[in-house]
Amino acid sequence: MELERVRTTEAANHVGERVRLAGWLHTLRRLGGINFLLVRDGWGLFQAVLETPEQMAPLAGCQVESVIEVEGRVVAEPQAPGGAELRDCQVRVITPVTEPLPFAINKRELKVGLDTFLDHATVGLRHPARRALFRLASGVMAGFREFLRGEGFTEIQTPKIVGSATEGGANVFRIDYFGRPAYLAQSPQLYKQIMVGVFERVFEVGPVFRAEPHSTARHTNEYVSLDVEFGFIRDHTTVMALLNRLLAAIIAWLGEHHASDLALLNLTLPTVPTAIPRLHFTQAQQLILDRYGVDVRGEPDLSPQDERWVAEWAREMHGSDFVFITGYPMSKRPFYTHPDPEDPRYSNSFDLIFRGVEIVTGGQRLHRYADYLAALEARGMSPQPFAGYLEAFRHGMPPHGGFAIGLERFIAQLAGLSNLREATLFPRDMERLAP
Repeated sequence: MELERVRTTEAANHVGERVRLAGWLHTLRRLGGINFLLVRDGWGLFQAVLETPEQMAPLAGCQVESVIEVEGRVVAEPQAPGGAELRDCQVRVITPVTEPLPFAINKRELKVGLDTFLDHATVGLRHPARRALFRLASGVMAGFREFLRGEGFTEIQTPKIVGSATEGGANVFRIDYFGRPAYLAQSPQLYKQIMVGVFERVFEVGPVFRAEPHSTARHTNEYVSLDVEFGFIRDHTTVMALLNRLLAAIIAWLGEHHASDLALLNLTLPTVPTAIPRLHFTQAQQLILDRYGVDVRGEPDLSPQDERWVAEWAREMHGSDFVFITGYPMSKRPFYTHPDPEDPRYSNSFDLIFRGVEIVTGGQRLHRYADYLAALEARGMSPQPFAGYLEAFRHGMPPHGGFAIGLERFIAQLAGLSNLREATLFPRDMERLAP
């Protein structure tokens, strides 16, 4: 009778029993008459000891990453990784690998340039540290979903092919849709607003596409957006309060469910303050002048350096890795953004800066049909391409707002990565369409 397969992370719980492991040949160290084999599966690593030529024979000619099965008796061994190892082993090769890898993935540190890694990401992503990074990304999505479902939100999936380049704020990818033009969606923004009229509280996890001709360490042309929209808010501060609690819940989820991944990456989770510090856009500009002697007043947006300076203030004055910037000028926000009733030059919107980089944009939206017509006219935009979207507002929409978290930026800042591509499974930028 064939033994039930056991995960490497569970094998140490079976001391004294025979078990079957299956995975990849991670390393094979030959030390005289004793050979130490590390099996890697989708969860971790486990050591097997091969002591006879017969046990080694099936591995003849096999390179690392060969797919194997190992049966053996689990023995407690304090010096072994995880405190246990397999003895009295039998090895079966399922898929032999006979050629070397483009670079070593069985060392503690992955020593390879980013471009070379990305060229061979299909193999490089198997490295335990890289895998742990993307498991954290999975954890962020899981924590995101868990919290919002508990708050009465419904998950939706909106179209990624749209008929008009309507949202503005970024270039769009044009595609041929059965002989007529269509576009890859810049975000689910218009659709998630429509769905507030259906479910009141909605969220989405999905790709967005930005045809921005940027080739920087903080931009890609396709990324994963964690979007939220909900109704019956007071203003943008209601949205910020929900985001504050959501971030705390995501960080708590990672701490509870991903301790081993965090340990492997040597990461310490940030503390999310009960009330994340905030600055109005004009206050942030004045702060930069007062602290750093750089006058950015009159600029319609904050530069990456400005964001780093504001983050430095938040750490020094509030001990916070997070800081809200509110009240961006209306000229830099999309047409659907609600202006500040007390000063319509500024918006009821915000960005969230995490360790010096903006990872969230959000705010209050317009909710009255007449306001939309006025906003479009003021920007010289025709309402015709927005007919389907505006129909929702003709038939009653509550005050609402939301935000979008850039998953890859969040992970990059969490892990202290210098390039967003390191936090992206298969990056799409101006130069790269493969693998």
